[in-house]
Amino acid sequence: MKHLGTQTIETKRLILRKFELKDAQYMYDNWASSDEVTKYLTWKLHKDVNVSKEWIEFLISNYNKKNFYEWGIILKDIDQPIGSIRVVDLKENINAVHIGYCIGKKWWRQGITSEALSALIDFFFDKVGVDRIESRHDPNNVNSGRVMQKCGMKYEGTMRKSDVNNQGIVDCSYYAILKSDRA
Repeated sequence: MKHLGTQTIETKRLILRKFELKDAQYMYDNWASSDEVTKYLTWKLHKDVNVSKEWIEFLISNYNKKNFYEWGIILKDIDQPIGSIRVVDLKENINAVHIGYCIGKKWWRQGITSEALSALIDFFFDKVGVDRIESRHDPNNVNSGRVMQKCGMKYEGTMRKSDVNNQGIVDCSYYAILKSDRA
């Protein structure tokens, strides 16, 4: 892999970019404080905007690393972050990345998350040189699986009681796309 770090990526409706301190209130208001958004996630909802600010400070302190990838999903129409998408696991030994994402409820079912994930699939295959991109979801969160399917990821199976999220110990469905799948 040729690590490039979190670079700005533009799509038809979105700008994927590094978080900035000024984004803390948007992060908190638009998704991080929502029980519904965080229901199936592995991190707790933010109790106040200071938690969002601390998270963004952590991100900013890591953006200088070439193998660190986390983007704010900026909706061009309103010029503010409405979600995030990131590499949650790098598997250097097999040239793979595991991607996680979330978006505010107000923007669910509009193809926005699929647009962001699709852009990252292109970025990681074409520029970073990965061979495999994977993601996972709680089977009760069907819409997350639909995002993966829409982006050409293939269902690889469900592991029973193999993950922990805000619902407790849960099953976990895995999806992936290989660079060779695009040929």
